[in-house]
This record gives sequence, structure tokens and C-alpha cells, in this order.
Amino acid sequence: MGPEATPEAGPEPAPQFVLPLVVRIERDAAPARTDALETAARAVLTLLSDERVTAEDGEWAQAVRDWQDSQIRKVVRRARGSEWRRAGGLPGITVTGKSAQVRVFPPVPLDGWPKDLAKLQVSGTDLDDPEPPAEPDFSRPVLWLGPDLGMSAGKAMAQAGHGAQLVWWELDDAARAEWRDTGFPLAVRTAEPARWAELTAGGLPVVRDAGFTEIAPGSCTVVADHPALRAKLGSATGH
Repeated sequence: MGPEATPEAGPEPAPQFVLPLVVRIERDAAPARTDALETAARAVLTLLSDERVTAEDGEWAQAVRDWQDSQIRKVVRRARGSEWRRAGGLPGITVTGKSAQVRVFPPVPLDGWPKDLAKLQVSGTDLDDPEPPAEPDFSRPVLWLGPDLGMSAGKAMAQAGHGAQLVWWELDDAARAEWRDTGFPLAVRTAEPARWAELTAGGLPVVRDAGFTEIAPGSCTVVADHPALRAKLGSATGH
């Protein structure tokens, strides 16, 4: 009887990375939900356009490339008081909205979060709007959330960040520069069912969730609408 064959080792699994975002939620000063979503989306865009990412040898460039080569997974945690101050001491960028503050950090390995971020809670990001958000300005980008998904604010913030990133990838350099130079104006709104059906069939970038938390895998969560993309689609269809 000959020696037993030793099975060949399979390829090493690709490392997984995640983009951390932290939203400031103080006990007596929680941000409005829509503003938190919009600020999170702008935070992602601010990081993607930062010289530390865009320069070939930028400080964060390789981390962002590794993250984008695996998945563009994002996780939102909450902080207050000393937690927020400690998070502010780590390399990252804080973006401020009308009532919200969100700090975005360069991507980290899924199992390698910095200690001061790893201890922060994912739960407890249930936020409300004091009044219904106004109809968006359609001359500016709109990130449309699907109706009836029941996402927490933290989950919806991550999805809005995905939508903003898909738009960023689709834009040419001139459109990116214009958006950046005007401070990344955008709106996040929940679509009515009839509008949602039109949006998901319209050819705009669509976020489909991987299903790690809260909602089923493959769920369509965001349609990313930008005037430049609408113009491109109209040109392609002759309208």
C-alpha cells in the first residue's frame, strides 16, 4: 500500500476589511436621523477624495485599495463624551452636518479594529427626525432609500455611504472635482413605493446589501441619483 496523498492546501482566503464610521450621539443631544445619514454619506466622499487616499503613495491609499478589492463594507458605531474624544484622537476625518457629527477612519481589517473603536456600541443608533424632511432639490444628488426596510439609523448610514461611493466611482474627474469643491451637497430620502419601482429600473447605481445585519442578503437598499448620471443615461437612450 503506497503512502497516502497529502491534499494540497487551498488558497488563503482574501483578508476582509471594513470602513469604520462613528456617529456622535450624546445623551441630551442626539442628531436628526436624516442629517446623520447625509453627514455619513459626505464623510465617505470626503475620505475618498482626500489626498491621503488619492495620491498613489498616500498614507491611506493602500488601505483603501485593499478594502475596495474585497468589499466596501462599512460599520457605524456610536460614541459620546470621552468615547467621542478618544475616537477623535485616532487618524480620521470628522464631518459636521446641521446637527450630526460623523468621524470616518481609514479601513481596518475586520478583526483588527483599534481598541478605542472596537469597544464602541453598534446598537443604540435609533434616531428620529423632529419633522418630515423636505422634498429634495433634484438639481443635486439624491440617495434614495428603499421603503419599508426598517433599518436602524446606523445601518441606513452605512447604506447611504455605499450609495455615495457608487456615485463617486461613476463620475468623471471633472464631475468629482465640482462635487468636492462645493462640499458634496446631497440629500437622503426614503422613496415612495411607486417612485422606488421606477428608480430601481432606471439604470442608476443600486446598492444591494450583503445581508450581514438587519436585512436579507441581496436586498436593494439605495438607488444613487446624481444629475450627471441622469444626463448620461438620457444621452444613452436619446432622451
